[in-house]
Order: sequence, then C-alpha cells, then structure tokens
Amino acid sequence: MSKNTFFLQVLASDKVFYKGSCQELVIPLADGEKAILPHHEDMVIAVSIGEMRLLDENDQWIHAVVGNGFIQIINNRVTLLVDTAEHPEEIDERRAEEAMERAAEQLRQSKSLQEHSHFEASMARSLARLRTKHKFEL
Repeated sequence: MSKNTFFLQVLASDKVFYKGSCQELVIPLADGEKAILPHHEDMVIAVSIGEMRLLDENDQWIHAVVGNGFIQIINNRVTLLVDTAEHPEEIDERRAEEAMERAAEQLRQSKSLQEHSHFEASMARSLARLRTKHKFEL
C-alpha cells in the first residue's frame, strides 16, 4: 500500500463489496457527503442511504448505492459496514420503481411513527437506487 492510499473494506450484509487499497472514498451522510482521504483522523460516522464513490489504486472510480450503516476509520484502515451495497448495473429499475410505489402507498396508510419511519426508509432506498441507476445509463 503506497503512502497516498488507505486500506478499505466495504462490507454489506450479504457480501464483501470491496476490499483493497483506496485513494479517496465519498460516503453519504444524513446532512450531505463526507470524503475520506489517506491518513484521515480516526473516527466512527453514521452512513445514510445514498451514492458512495471510491477511487481505487488504479485511478478508477467505483460507484454504488449503499444502505444505512457505519464507517470506522482507525490508523489508515477504513471499514464501511452497510446493510446493502449495489453497483448501478446491478439495480433492477422496474423492481426499484415498484418498491418505491409500494412504499409511497404504505407511507400514506401508515398508522404509527415506527411504520412511517420504516416506509420512509424504504422509499429513500428506492429513490437512491433509481437516481444512481439513471446517472450511469448511457
């Protein structure tokens, strides 16, 4: 690992999405985005649903939609734990649109605050997936 990189692991609940050297990582937060560069201050941060971007050691940007989770930065080693991580080409647009419609309908019918929060998160996930999918279509 060279001086201008850090070790990154992106772990989703069902797979290891990325493991290797990284030059830059941009993660979605509740109030915007945060960039992680080599030798970043040690910390733990909550990650929100949205688009993640990472610049690998070969100067290639890798884009993904990630779900909620946390990132831990310790001694130039970064671990991102999220419930989901998908490449834009893995996203089924029709399924995402249907999920968004279902979530919107359930949101309208939700009775409790807990139900409302759950369906709001489902809708946010679907929107993030569709936004990222459309961004990378030719």
